Amino acid sequence: MIRSMNTLQKNLNILQKKQENISSNVSNINTYGFKKQQLIQKTEPEKEMFNHLNGPKLNKRNDIGSFIFGNRIDEINKDMSTGNIKPTNKMSDFAVLGEGFFNVQLPDGTIGYTKNGHFEVNAQNQLVTQEGYVVVSENGGPVNTNEAYPKFRLTRFNDPADLTARGESLFTAGNGGVNDTQSRVEQRMLEASNVDMVDEMTTLMQTAREFEINQKALHASDETLRKLTNEIGRA
Repeated sequence: MIRSMNTLQKNLNILQKKQENISSNVSNINTYGFKKQQLIQKTEPEKEMFNHLNGPKLNKRNDIGSFIFGNRIDEINKDMSTGNIKPTNKMSDFAVLGEGFFNVQLPDGTIGYTKNGHFEVNAQNQLVTQEGYVVVSENGGPVNTNEAYPKFRLTRFNDPADLTARGESLFTAGNGGVNDTQSRVEQRMLEASNVDMVDEMTTLMQTAREFEINQKALHASDETLRKLTNEIGRA
């Protein structure tokens, strides 16, 4: 009974994390370059259960059977598919058409990667992100807006798992990826978030149903345990 309640509580914790993830996706539906993520859960392996209540002296092993102790979060899958490309009227807006990411200089000296081309211009006429990070040009310096057509350093990654989220639309990488010369950059355009509201609402309703089922099961187990405890107490 206790193991069953622990398993149900574990399932509820996973469902709560899934709801939080859906909430994060939905709240960033208007964040340029945002990539939605999905929590992938995996069933725990079966474990053999036994006690020592077999034999005339109740001291021999008694195999009860196998039991699965619920699920666990196996991985966080980042969907790197391209969002819709939308035209704007702003000269400092840029979109990457292809697999490449803009490079930006982070305060700690490392390079960050983003699809969010909603840039600003600083006092030195350099393109910077909304956070103030300098955008890196093709030659490794800052992108200067005085140029007729800014040239960006773009990086692509063969394995999206190399990217680690650092904020809403910014990533860092364990390896540097490869220089991308295939993608192109379009001015006065932005890549929208790839969050699909219909998909998120469908997943949210399914998660809510699972949450309700597990809550009812946990409540039933709790009531059963309470009754057993009271009966033993009166015996």
